[in-house]
Amino acid sequence: MKTEFDFDRPLDMAWCPGCGNFSIIRIVKEALTELAVDPRRLVMVSGIGQAAKTPQYIKAGFFNGLHGRSLPVATAIKASNPRLVVVCESGDGCTYGEGGNHFIHTIRRNPDITNIVHNNMVYGLTKGQASPTSPKGLKTPVQVGGVTSESFNPLAVAIALNASFVARAFSGDIEQSKAIIKQAVLHKGYALVDLFQPCVSFNKVNTFQWYKEHTRWLDQSHDPRDREAAMKLALTADVYPLGVIYVNPGAPVFEDGLEAYATNKEPLYTRTADREKVRKLLEDTI
Repeated sequence: MKTEFDFDRPLDMAWCPGCGNFSIIRIVKEALTELAVDPRRLVMVSGIGQAAKTPQYIKAGFFNGLHGRSLPVATAIKASNPRLVVVCESGDGCTYGEGGNHFIHTIRRNPDITNIVHNNMVYGLTKGQASPTSPKGLKTPVQVGGVTSESFNPLAVAIALNASFVARAFSGDIEQSKAIIKQAVLHKGYALVDLFQPCVSFNKVNTFQWYKEHTRWLDQSHDPRDREAAMKLALTADVYPLGVIYVNPGAPVFEDGLEAYATNKEPLYTRTADREKVRKLLEDTI
């Protein structure tokens, strides 16, 4: 399906042949196109890593920031201009590791942003050492005896914090994953999409075939508003459930509650600052 919008940015991509990132960027572009999102209203935000290069390859506004610090930037961009469509896209190491604290508090604040996390269970940029989601026993160039730490469970953490939208998908399932991304973008509030992908260079265990054999898509019998059922699914690790796991549509949205928009809905960047009020404020605080 095509619209007048085109998100293609012809650049050489610094990804290994066969990387799951290629499928993900296709999924994201097609989802945005089918939603008729205007590239002039879209801002892609990322941290550091192979997944974090994705916004550079999409024709839209983007902010490529510090490792693990993408979510605060995305929250601030949405707060300064709520009319924008803000998508925060980075890897499992960047989001759940270095950015773990920001991940938790972004869920609590519930800004209206979409958070797509490329989850390949290793650090793909820095030669394959264990990431927060690496399974126990996985041997890496750093963890030569195997990972001993408990694997971080982003879905369980998000549901425990009563996140407003929690989903998981697999980059090998194009149409189903695209449908999940579209739901996340349309959702009002923070939307987490944990997106499984193979790392063909550094993770020889969690391969494309492994994900095919160890994932299953939820059917219509699952009620995503049932928090207890959602948590049980999040804790399932033998065959990972895919789909919309949990939704909490009534959660207050961060930017809607900001005092700056209580009586004036104009984005902050369009407003003219009252220099006299600023001067007085600074003088009163000295």
